Amino acid sequence: MATVKQLYDLLDRKAPFRTQMDFDNAGFLVGRGDRTVTRVLVALDITPEVIAEAAEKGCQLILAHHPVIWGKLGQVTDESATGRKVLALIEKGIAAICAHTNLDAAEGGVNTALAQRLGLENPVPLETDGVDEAGRPYGIGRVGSLPGGPLSLADFARKAKENLGLTGIRAMDAGVPVHRVAVGGGACGSMLPQVKAMGCDTFLTADLKHDLYLEARDLGINLLDAGHYSTEAVVCPVLAQWVREAFPDLEVLEAEGQGEVFGYF
Repeated sequence: MATVKQLYDLLDRKAPFRTQMDFDNAGFLVGRGDRTVTRVLVALDITPEVIAEAAEKGCQLILAHHPVIWGKLGQVTDESATGRKVLALIEKGIAAICAHTNLDAAEGGVNTALAQRLGLENPVPLETDGVDEAGRPYGIGRVGSLPGGPLSLADFARKAKENLGLTGIRAMDAGVPVHRVAVGGGACGSMLPQVKAMGCDTFLTADLKHDLYLEARDLGINLLDAGHYSTEAVVCPVLAQWVREAFPDLEVLEAEGQGEVFGYF
């Protein structure tokens, strides 16, 4: 058995919440810390569908990446989307812990998982922001090399599409082979200067704007947009495994009622 607070403490050891960015709202956001947990649901986002799934499956806690409460919350009513979700969690007795930019930056977190899913060797932080209490460097993004030599951008894009379960991927070919790759789970396009400084020929991230493709082309860097959901959902199995290893008596489930919110026609 474990309590909500004990699960929070586990995440705080793995991805210290003090390392989150200033704008973030990661942490223990809804519920009672002393409540006993027997079943946990892991998800990228706490949506109405995920809350309903947690309730149906008898979960007392949702562990998620994106914060269920974002920005100023002056009231909790059914007149806003956030209010309705918080009310549903409270009414159903489900706690919520959200590990966001601290999990992006942590060793073993979102970006490590993304680099590993793409088969990159010896990944290192794209940018090191500091060292945590355990002496581990943390920072957003990862840089690694493709094993077995360079690939064409088309071949790398096909590999990324398959490994991330994508139905499509946006790519800009700068005319250079893919070998040293930077990745940034979620919207990391602003890190293009760091990608250049690290000597990368290719950058895979999400939510890219038109001007970034032009800038990357001028810099001679291949640029791929693999989608916000797909570049971050890779961490859900990691979170589930962390909990299973620390609390083998708990039942840990990964949400089935989640996925990319858009499609291609």
